[in-house]
This record gives sequence, C-alpha cells and structure tokens, in this order.
Amino acid sequence: MTTSIWVLGEALMDCLSQPDGTLRPFMGGSPYNMARAAALRGAPVGYVNPLSTDRFGEQLGQQLLKDGVRVLAGESRLPTSLAVVQITDGQPSYGFYREGIADRDYTADSVLTMLKAHPPGVLHTGSLLLVPPEHTKVMSILQSAKDEGWTISVDVNLRPKLAADLGAYVEAVREVAKLADWIKASDEDLELLGVQAPSRGKGRDIAAMFRDHGASRIALTFGGDGAWLEVDGACSEADVPLTRVVDTVGAGDTFWGNCLGDWVLNANGQHRVQQTLVEAMQAAAINCARAGCQPPTYAETQALL
Repeated sequence: MTTSIWVLGEALMDCLSQPDGTLRPFMGGSPYNMARAAALRGAPVGYVNPLSTDRFGEQLGQQLLKDGVRVLAGESRLPTSLAVVQITDGQPSYGFYREGIADRDYTADSVLTMLKAHPPGVLHTGSLLLVPPEHTKVMSILQSAKDEGWTISVDVNLRPKLAADLGAYVEAVREVAKLADWIKASDEDLELLGVQAPSRGKGRDIAAMFRDHGASRIALTFGGDGAWLEVDGACSEADVPLTRVVDTVGAGDTFWGNCLGDWVLNANGQHRVQQTLVEAMQAAAINCARAGCQPPTYAETQALL
C-alpha cells in the first residue's frame, strides 16, 4: 500500500492586486498548495485542517477534491483566511489576515485522534502554522505523530511580516525544524535562520544544520539560481528550466509537493535523487508560467522533459 501524505496547514484566499487596483482571488496557502501539487503528482493526499462554511471555504474544498485530495476534517463556521498579494517583477509579497479563521479552528487532540486511526505516513506542515503561539499546537502534534511512526515533512517558508516578534518566530521555526525528517528551505528562509550568503554551491554545508538534527531528505531552493537536493546521503543540484514567468506564487509549494509525491510513490528515493529534482523543478517552472498557484499534473510535467 502506498504511503499517504497528510497536510496540516493554512488554506486561504490569495487576493492578488491587479494593475487597476482591484483584487483578484486565487486559492492558496503554502501547505494547501503543496497538498494539491502532491496529489496531481499522483500521491494519496489528505488535508487535515477545517475549511470554512463560507463561499471561499467551499471553493477551497471543491478544488482539493477536484485535484484528488481527501478533505479529512469537519467544517468551521469561522471565515476563510485572506492574504493580499502584491507582485513586483514577478515576486510576491504578502499581507495576512489570520485571526479568528477556519484553518486555525482545530485542537491538537482532534488531529492526533485522526492520526492514530490511520496507518503512519508522511505528515507535512510549515509556513503560517509555525508562527507563535500557533506553533505550540503544531509542536505537540508533530512530536506525538513522530512517536507514532509518522515521517515529518516541514517547509520552513518563513513569513517575517506576519510575526509580532521576529526573533520568537525564528526560534519557533528552529524548534519545529528539529523534528523534521524531510525539510525544505529557500535562500530567504536560510538568511533569516542565520546562514550567511546562502548559495547552491554551499548546499552540502548548509544542509548540515538540518542533517545534524536527523533530517534525511533536504531541499534547498535558490530562486533563479536553481535548487539542491539531498536524499539519504545522495546529493544533486539543478538549474531552473527555461519558462515564461507570469509570477512565482506557489513555485516552492509545487516543487516540494512533487518531491514528496515522488518519494511516497517510489520507495528507493536515494537512487532517484536527480530524477526527483529535475521533475520537481520542471513542475515548479510550469506553475510559474501560470497566474497564482496552479500546479501541473504529472503528465504535463513529463511532456516537457
């Protein structure tokens, strides 16, 4: 039986600012995007957090089901979280509305009850759920899940503008990262974590900060300078494929979703590290050619390789 990926994290509406000043809503949230990307890669994926009963929540749930993601939790009467996204030279910046919203309407006990009733698989989290004080619930879930035999995946994806206390936020991320078996970090994340001038050529040395805490699969992304991947000691690096960039929203989520999807579908990931990386980079490039986060199917990725 193929291992399942369960995703704990935010689902929100990315309201992209348009040239005329209007806002155009796109479904988003880093873990939500990752869940879609992994499912479109062909992996069995479940989304753990509640979705709102409002119209946006309905749309988010419908998209998950369309992409093949199981919606595992009940509904919430709280509203869907919003992010206002400004795009400058293809790069997004975010403003978040995260208080009293649906994807935070859960308890550690409710999630652990679901996990204990299911064979251990991969539990993924990251991004906005790592912001204090939310990270305390996440830490307790991850530790208990790890004790139950789940593989922990973390996408660091730091959002410094969201934190009232950036130092506390970075320290919370460091603590969560120590529980990760599989972890992804961008060059921007690495700078906030204290890495000086992170670059692809320093991949193995940078990865040591995660490897020393037990991570066995480590992805480091460097924007237009490509990515570096380590799988159980085997390493590879790759350039960014040529593509017409509309924006980079969800590129990292698409990349990591394809890595996770590949690993749960192919047991011996160590012998596929280059193939996994190239396929994940191509999937992310396809996403960048589309507005908002729109991960490709595996067939679409393969067609361009």
